[in-house]
Amino acid sequence: MTFQDQVDREIIAAMKAREELKLSVLRMIKTALKNKQIEVGHALDDAEAQAVLRTLVKQRRDSVEQFRKGGREDLASKEESEIKILEAYLPAAASEAEIEAAIAAALVETGASGPKDLGKVMKAAMAKLAGKNPDGKRVSELARAKLGA
Repeated sequence: MTFQDQVDREIIAAMKAREELKLSVLRMIKTALKNKQIEVGHALDDAEAQAVLRTLVKQRRDSVEQFRKGGREDLASKEESEIKILEAYLPAAASEAEIEAAIAAALVETGASGPKDLGKVMKAAMAKLAGKNPDGKRVSELARAKLGA
């Protein structure tokens, strides 16, 4: 069963259970997957579908930040609820220890010495964390701290 089939089944279950927020999020997922499928011109595999979900989570996190700056706590909490539902369909996020280990390995691998090498370190660290759903912002923060940026 593909991820898209799973989403379709979950939509039906959410309709029957009258879970409006979950239904809304699942429809958003289905639309995003369909748009991506049209964009790339072929059926999405599970890795591509997870990339779409990570994009949706990132967009929601950015929205939460903006809503909080604007004093709209009600909208921020709605977005956070959506994030929780989206994250249920993603693999568990990389732990702090895994992120630090990947950054340490990337520093050794790239021979990075200062802030100007942040891009090389980020690329290597994210490659090591592929499939573990890393938070790019957290990886960047830790890499900057290690490089003294």
